[in-house]
Amino acid sequence: MGKTLYLQCDSGISGDMVAGALIDLGVDERGLREALASLGVGGFDLVVSRKRVGTLDACDFDVVLDEACDGHDHDMEYLYGDLDDETPAHRRPHARDASHDAAHAHDHAHDHAHGASHAHDHAHVHRNLDDVLRVIDAADLSERAAGIARRVFRIVAEAEAEAHGVPVAEVHFHEVGAVDSIVDVVAVAYCLDALGVTDAYVSPLMEGTGRVRSAHGVLPVPVPAVANIVRSHGLVISQSDRQGEFVTPTGAAIAAAIGTLREPPDRYRILACGLGSGKRAYDPPSTVRALLVEPLPGQARASEASPARAQGPEACPGQPKGLVPGLWKLECEMDDCTGEDLGRALGLLMGAGAREAHFAPVFMKKNRPGYQVQVLCDASLVPRMERVLFEETTTIGVRRHRVERTALARREVRVSCELGEASVKVVELPDGRERAYPEHDAVAALARAAGVPYQEAYRAVLSAGEKVVRQ
Repeated sequence: MGKTLYLQCDSGISGDMVAGALIDLGVDERGLREALASLGVGGFDLVVSRKRVGTLDACDFDVVLDEACDGHDHDMEYLYGDLDDETPAHRRPHARDASHDAAHAHDHAHDHAHGASHAHDHAHVHRNLDDVLRVIDAADLSERAAGIARRVFRIVAEAEAEAHGVPVAEVHFHEVGAVDSIVDVVAVAYCLDALGVTDAYVSPLMEGTGRVRSAHGVLPVPVPAVANIVRSHGLVISQSDRQGEFVTPTGAAIAAAIGTLREPPDRYRILACGLGSGKRAYDPPSTVRALLVEPLPGQARASEASPARAQGPEACPGQPKGLVPGLWKLECEMDDCTGEDLGRALGLLMGAGAREAHFAPVFMKKNRPGYQVQVLCDASLVPRMERVLFEETTTIGVRRHRVERTALARREVRVSCELGEASVKVVELPDGRERAYPEHDAVAALARAAGVPYQEAYRAVLSAGEKVVRQ
């Protein structure tokens, strides 16, 4: 069973803010750095540090670009100073996030300056969506993490394409912005996978007012790409009277890609808290808070509410008409899809928020061997899952039906054994007895750290978990 994330965006959202908040939940920084190093893109250093935000302590996730190609994303004078002045000095594109300053049509004027001898030669290098996806696919990431990252970039590219009136294939990411946003997005995807997050509620996104300077000139807030993402994915904006851009397209795309719950759990325990800081000098400063929570039984989850709880056209924006909230099972069969394509599709389905996805061998018409794909997801995610199935496999039809399930109450505990600490899931059986299940990833990490076989580590953690159950 995965974990539930509660992302609070009361002062905006951006890729680096989410990454910092997730790291603050307890993600292994060494593993994250190894994953980012495998991306094969240069021109940056990663600094993860603690930062004082008002009276609070936060995690600061900072992608430090080479001096020759650093932008103006944190330069408040550039962003907001004299917005009626569009001199060449003010039109240089800044480079944070895959936002309005990072993705643009191929014929956009490149009036920025780079050092002639810069080792990474950023001067005129661009990446389109396929280039970015190839970078992600070549990295040392789990299929689920890669699927989340691909999903975020697709959302951004689609929003930018709509904003500029060009096909998605013609949306190009400026090299500097692409490097920065690739690192932010992949870091978020890695953290979500490492934390075992499968459900997420994202609060309304607090946005400012006014205008902001970008590579495309001065734009209204929210910028067009953010407005497109919010509209297309049923996100909610909370309008403030503060001047400034607090929601970046990458931040909005992350919210759209990971959100599976329409409402936060009614009752829950907090397992961990994380706070990620922004970079711009706003007052008060921008932060994102991440809560890893354990929903408690006795109240319906927003994604599993009864049909009577949310009727009408506004129940789940974007879902097929008449589809009531709850869990849905999607099925399709195919006899002409390769194993490689099916494996990729399952990773994309899990990355897009599926609760479960698998395929099984079947015999089809004309006695042809094939595979049946089954997906379990929330009603609000049905369109997203069907899109993956239609785009990534050879199926031409998908069946769906609502399902019910019985779920045992469970909690996660940390246990200590002779090899170290690990996570154990404790499940309550119908008769009140409890049973301990060691978490695979935690056992595998413990085995690697201790230099012992997995089975030895598993038995040690299981024994420690059973002691907790007996107490």
